Amino acid sequence: MNRFGIRFSFSTFGESHGAGIGCLVDGVPAGLAIDEAFIQAELDRRKPGQNEFATARKEEDRVEILSGTFEGLSTGTPIAMVIYNTNQKSKDYTNIKEVFRPGHADFTYWHKYGIRDYRGGGRSSARETAARVAAGAIAKLMIKGLGIEVQSGIIEIAGIRSETHDFDYVSSSEIYTLDKNAEAAQKAAILEAKNRHDSVGGAVLVKIKGAPIGLGEPLYYKLDAVLAEAMMGINAVKAVEIGDGMASSRTTGSANNDSITSEHFSTNHAGGILGGISNGEDINVSVYFKPTPSIFIEQETIDIHNAEQHFALKGRHDPCVAIRGSVVAESMAALVIADMLLLNMGRKMDGLLNYYK
Repeated sequence: MNRFGIRFSFSTFGESHGAGIGCLVDGVPAGLAIDEAFIQAELDRRKPGQNEFATARKEEDRVEILSGTFEGLSTGTPIAMVIYNTNQKSKDYTNIKEVFRPGHADFTYWHKYGIRDYRGGGRSSARETAARVAAGAIAKLMIKGLGIEVQSGIIEIAGIRSETHDFDYVSSSEIYTLDKNAEAAQKAAILEAKNRHDSVGGAVLVKIKGAPIGLGEPLYYKLDAVLAEAMMGINAVKAVEIGDGMASSRTTGSANNDSITSEHFSTNHAGGILGGISNGEDINVSVYFKPTPSIFIEQETIDIHNAEQHFALKGRHDPCVAIRGSVVAESMAALVIADMLLLNMGRKMDGLLNYYK
């Protein structure tokens, strides 16, 4: 499947070393102001080659809107966007034409389809996530009009945890960290691994502020379930937590329950979701990325003929994929919220009556 969402949905297309990548966003209400500068700014946050903590591949990631807008507004029809690839170095991958890279999707794609694009992983490459960021920018423009904001930042690199969560600091950090006091150690860990031709993992915190009560479709399209699905669908993500997540399994009901007052919840261990439905508090999602599997240390593997091989990878790769993955996670959260908002509109008769009157 290359499609995500029900009412507000998107599909993506393209490969890492193909002509380009893109998306088709459907279900966008007519009359939404489409800020092309904002969409480009979102892509700029994710684009490669910006500093020593990311891949050296240089892509401008200039987005072109092909349909669905007129005079700066959405028309209610599908919005198509394309981002052309301009800096592929496919020759870097000729040595893995018949070899499966450990930690990558090469092995499973080959056995599923009997064919694979070995150049940078083809469709399985994280290059595809640029299209998700473009789609997420449209979702952000829509939910912003309802006072909803999605933020993200790094909470952990190589086991070095951010003790503070300063979302205002993220934009000034080269690694999008939430804790300026942890930044130097987190950067050092990335560069130390990079110098050893290795990589490190990391974690991202996504915070959704201003979501109304009632988002989520029980029982089989719960808000937390769909958020988890959205995050697990991002390349290299291996775990997702809502609210206190795993820590809630190590406490008691009396400590974990969020007491309710006439004005608000006294705590937010639940992460803004109860019974799969938003409760009006901030929605907190922690997303855990494995170390980038593309490393430059000789590894053991097999080829398509099942012969054992030793090989050394070439190419340009992120030493910590979580850094650029943070904006992708943020974008996916915005897409989920946009979809849930539209799904929730018809849940009460007064909503239908107010609209059609």
